[in-house]
Amino acid sequence: MQYFVTGATGFIGKRLVKKLLERKGSTVYFLMRKESEGKIPELRSYWGVPAARTVPVFGDLTSKKLGVSADEIKKLKGHIDHFHHLAAVYDLSADAESQIAVNIEGTRNTVEFAKAIDAGHFHHVSSIAPAGLYEGVFREDMFEEAENYEHPYFLTKHESEKIVRKECKGPWTVYRPAMVVGDSQSGEMDKIDGPYYFFKLIQRMRQTLPPWLPAVGLEGGRVNIVPVDYVVDALDYISHKSGIEKRAFHLVDPVGYRVGDVLDIFSRAAHAPKMNLFINAALLGFIPKSVKKGLMAVAPVRRIRSAIMKDLALPEDILTFVNYPTRFDSRESQAMLKGSGIEVPNLKDYAWRLWDYWERHLDPDLHIDRSLRGTVGGKVVLVTGGSSGIGLAAAHKFAEAGATTIICG
Repeated sequence: MQYFVTGATGFIGKRLVKKLLERKGSTVYFLMRKESEGKIPELRSYWGVPAARTVPVFGDLTSKKLGVSADEIKKLKGHIDHFHHLAAVYDLSADAESQIAVNIEGTRNTVEFAKAIDAGHFHHVSSIAPAGLYEGVFREDMFEEAENYEHPYFLTKHESEKIVRKECKGPWTVYRPAMVVGDSQSGEMDKIDGPYYFFKLIQRMRQTLPPWLPAVGLEGGRVNIVPVDYVVDALDYISHKSGIEKRAFHLVDPVGYRVGDVLDIFSRAAHAPKMNLFINAALLGFIPKSVKKGLMAVAPVRRIRSAIMKDLALPEDILTFVNYPTRFDSRESQAMLKGSGIEVPNLKDYAWRLWDYWERHLDPDLHIDRSLRGTVGGKVVLVTGGSSGIGLAAAHKFAEAGATTIICG
C-alpha cells in the first residue's frame, strides 16, 4: 500500500505516518518544504523504518499543485492508493491571512495535486470547526447547516471542507476530530491549545489558594476533547474500511463535557482547589451589549483585562468558546469502529498525564529567564539611596545587567 501525507511533520501527522508504516509493505510519501529537510533524520528515527519506506517530496502547500516538480508528479502518477491531507493551521490565535492561505488555498492546491498524480482515496482531516457555532446537535451527515462561522478559524475550515466536497473528483472522506489533546498514555503534546489555555489559571489557583477551599467556576457550554492516540487509531482504522466514500466522520467523545466539568477535572489532576460551585456563563449574555462595549471603552478596564489575559497566556478569542453551543453526534464513527477495540478513554483517567506533561514541558514559566539580566535587562530601574554603599553597588549591578539605571539620592 502506498500513501501520500501532507502535514506529516505535525503532531497528528507524524503519528499517523508511524501507524501507516505498521502495515506490511507500506510506503509513505510525505510533503516537506525544502528548508525543513534537516528534520528528516529525526522523523525517520521516530518512525523507525528503513529510509526507503519514507520518501520526502519537496514542495509548498501554498503553491499550485503544491509546487511539486513535473518529474516528481510523473513518478507518483497512479502509484498512490491513499492520500491523507492533514496540513492546516490549527490555531485560534493565527491571523486570518495565514489561515486563508493554508486552510483554503492549501486545500485547493492539495486537491489539484492529488488529481494530477491520479491518487486513489482522498482523506481530508478537518476538525469540528466547520459546524461553526451551531445551536444543537450537529450530525456527521450535516455540512450546509453550519451557522455562525464568521471567525476565521471556523470559516477557513468550513471552506476547506467545501473544496474537498465540490472539487475532489475521486472518492473522498472527511474526518472531523474534536479538540485534540496529548497522548492518553504518555501525556505528550506539542503546543498549548484548547483546554491547555486554562492550565495557567488552574496553576495560579493552586499556588494561591488552599486545596480544601471550594472554588467557583463557569459552567459554560459543551466542549469535546479527544486524545491524539485515539484520533490516529480511529483515522487509520476507518480510512481502510469500505463504504466510506463521500462521508464525514466525527472523531469525538460520544459523551462530551461542559466547560466547568473540564476545568474541575483538570483542577483535581493538578491538586488545585476543586470547583464545587458553577455559574452559568450564559448569564453574561443578559448584560446589554451597549453596557459591555461601554465598559471596555474605559481605558483602565481595557488595561486590566489585557494584563490578565497576557499574564494567563489566554488568546483574545478564547472567551468566544466558553459558551460553545454545539454537540456532535458520532454514531456513524462508532458503527465503523465497532469491534475494533478503539474507544475514547475517559478524560478523568488520563487528565493527570496531560497536566504532568504540560507542567514539565509546556508551562511558559519554564522558559522565563530568572537571572538578574532576564529580570531587569532593557528596563528602567530607579534606585533610591544609590549615591553610595549598597545602593551604588546595586545600581552598578543593574546597569551591568542591561538596565537603564536612574540613581536618586
